[in-house]
Amino acid sequence: MAKIHPLAYVDPKAELADDVVVGPFSFIEAGAVVGAGTVIDSHATIKHSTTLGIDNYVGQGSVIGGDPQDRKYAGEPTFLTIGDRNVFREYVTLHRATGEGKSTIIGDDCFIMAYCHVGHNCHVHNRVTIANSVGVAGHVTIEELVNIGGMSGIHQFCRIGKVAMVGGFTKITRDVPPFCLVDGAEEEVRDINAVGLRRLGVTQDERLALHKACKLLFKSKIGLSNALEIVREEVMQTEEVQYLIKFEERRFSGRNGRGDQR
Repeated sequence: MAKIHPLAYVDPKAELADDVVVGPFSFIEAGAVVGAGTVIDSHATIKHSTTLGIDNYVGQGSVIGGDPQDRKYAGEPTFLTIGDRNVFREYVTLHRATGEGKSTIIGDDCFIMAYCHVGHNCHVHNRVTIANSVGVAGHVTIEELVNIGGMSGIHQFCRIGKVAMVGGFTKITRDVPPFCLVDGAEEEVRDINAVGLRRLGVTQDERLALHKACKLLFKSKIGLSNALEIVREEVMQTEEVQYLIKFEERRFSGRNGRGDQR
């Protein structure tokens, strides 16, 4: 039977696994589903239409599954789906989607630190780390193994490519290329995320190829379409380089005629 503190309130229509722990003054609404091994600290709120997988931790004061902050939202049924082994520290807010039947999705093994916000219709993939006080607006996609520095702000509809790193206090208003380090008010691509890539076992030669591709795409004064062609012809086509090319091709094709600018 779940271990529920006597000062917590759990609606009888919420579904809690037998070993869930709920701290004092926490509130779990009807329609919430909380998986095995999950710990909910004090003063946390789990709203309706929220599903948490196994072995998650919800920190003090967090609000998980609140209504989307979207003027278009009219009370339609929407969802927040959370995977396994995530850590949500103090006062994190995660919102359900807007649009009937749609979901905000958090993957597995993410670490979202204190005072962060993830907005409606976001998709946060696996093993993402988001440092303190980051704001993620609606419809953002964060691919796997991304690290986002504290106090950063992510504009709606942006996509952050896998194994990217965003420096602290950075404003993100456009897509962040995978495997790259982006930092500063100008969202400048500084270089590849060498430390993260080494930790993943990417070899020196593969990192060098990615570094060359990064320089051509983001440091040269060559237009993006031409730079992509040069990367295809002159850079060793590793798995990472090919992923970067596809990411930038998708970004370029989605610019709706705004020109070959970066």
